[in-house]
Amino acid sequence: MERIMRLDKFLKNSRLIKRRTLAKEACEKSLVEINNKLAKPSDSVNIDDIISLQLGERKIRVKVKDISDVNSKKDAETLYDRID
Repeated sequence: MERIMRLDKFLKNSRLIKRRTLAKEACEKSLVEINNKLAKPSDSVNIDDIISLQLGERKIRVKVKDISDVNSKKDAETLYDRID
């Protein structure tokens, strides 16, 4: 079974963005891409997708390694690898 998750939920669970509402707003402001395509909050994230975030002056790129509901900061860091 392929594991997928909504983008806004993944951004929150991975702690790339603190709150799901902020993740939703970032998507609506065209600050988030999945595989070089503008993303909506409801878009699905799959393992091996590349997510790009524009956070202020910083651009962050990550590759999705795992998709799961995590509770700790330590576990959240296992969901992705930083690129660049």
